[in-house]
Amino acid sequence: MTAFLVVGVTGLLALVGLVLDGGLALSAKVEAIGIAQEAARAGAQQLDLNAYRADGSLTLDPAAASSAAHAYLDAAGAAGSVNVVGNTVTVIVTATQPTQILQLVGITTLTVDGSGSAQPRRGITSPEP
Repeated sequence: MTAFLVVGVTGLLALVGLVLDGGLALSAKVEAIGIAQEAARAGAQQLDLNAYRADGSLTLDPAAASSAAHAYLDAAGAAGSVNVVGNTVTVIVTATQPTQILQLVGITTLTVDGSGSAQPRRGITSPEP
């Protein structure tokens, strides 16, 4: 009976830990996605003004886009990577969430990633399909 009780309580604690700490990790992931999307938007605002003035084309300045996205990440206190390819800024944010209950079974942190991409646009009137 004692062995059954020990196993049952351990299993119950693990289940409660998964629910609580899983919820905290999900919340951290949502926050990481939000930061990544905003950083990508900040980068997508950095146009090559010479190209825009010459022919009205929306072309990114890759160095300025990367710098703006990194500046947003720094201001938000987030760690991540920025990749500018063509007219697309992609940001991946990595966050570490400390656990509350799963520490009892040796899991002290959960790592989550969130990503976001943005492109410069002109005159958005409806969502893309």
